[in-house]
Amino acid sequence: MQDKILDWLRKKQDYLSGDQLSQRLGISRQALWKHIQQLKDTGYEIVAVPHLGYRLASCPDRLFPSEITYGLNTKIMGKKIYYFDILPSTNEMASELGIQGAPEGTLVLAEGQSRGHGRLGRNWFSPKYKGIYLSLILRPGILPALSPVLTLIAAVSICEAIKENTGLAAQIKWPNDIFLHNKKLGGILTELNAEMDIVRFVVIGIGLNVNNDKRSLVQGGISLREEKGEPISRVSLTQEILRDMERNYLSFQAEGSQGIIEKWRNYSITLGRRVRVSLEKRQVEGEAIDIDADGGLLVRTDAGLRQKIISGDIIHCR
Repeated sequence: MQDKILDWLRKKQDYLSGDQLSQRLGISRQALWKHIQQLKDTGYEIVAVPHLGYRLASCPDRLFPSEITYGLNTKIMGKKIYYFDILPSTNEMASELGIQGAPEGTLVLAEGQSRGHGRLGRNWFSPKYKGIYLSLILRPGILPALSPVLTLIAAVSICEAIKENTGLAAQIKWPNDIFLHNKKLGGILTELNAEMDIVRFVVIGIGLNVNNDKRSLVQGGISLREEKGEPISRVSLTQEILRDMERNYLSFQAEGSQGIIEKWRNYSITLGRRVRVSLEKRQVEGEAIDIDADGGLLVRTDAGLRQKIISGDIIHCR
């Protein structure tokens, strides 16, 4: 009912009388008043004037499903949304939903995480109402070997969305980190549920520092607010990420990975640099020269050998 009230108030963009609103909703004036109070309690500024009615003055920067879907205009991403004030991990919840058969594009959102994590089990600090913490379920029907491309799609989409939404030029450190001025802004955690020859579903987890102040940033981290010098709408940025994810994902499905690889190269801060990659039992050091069609990093060692890195812990040496 509250979503319907918001829809009517958004459409009017002016005062809407209590009589009109209650009649359109099929509820009493008293029930309408209670719903309005509940909306105010969650952060909506709704002005009430005698003889004029109600007007929606402002919306809170909370990632409510009704806020995310309003004007989103996607075909897949975010058509089904699970929203939580706090979760241990959005990826863990999305994985459970994926096993239960949740459709492609299902989105899990949390205002905060108590056990957020990235690659190799590293913690991701997720203070409430500061960042964007989301997980998307995809069912691409691809071979497991191609799944790293989905991480590239997410990384490129985040950079595009940040540019469109804030004007800031974020960059990508292979394979899954988002950087801004050589400080970490966010990360991506891609987890597969797959068999030998087919991916059943993929969970793409995204953690992004948006309105964090210095006290809520780990050492070496940065937020969009700190760089921009003003608050950023988490709702608008989340919507833009979903739109860009959908566009790049559908392009990949229709045309293959070449287009997303070209975009990724433009955002990369890894290519052309000397890198050290820690693998399970050895290290590879050399120049990062390119990325191949399935997302592997190509490194030319000092001995002149060209090695393909599928995954690993990477350090930029210079």
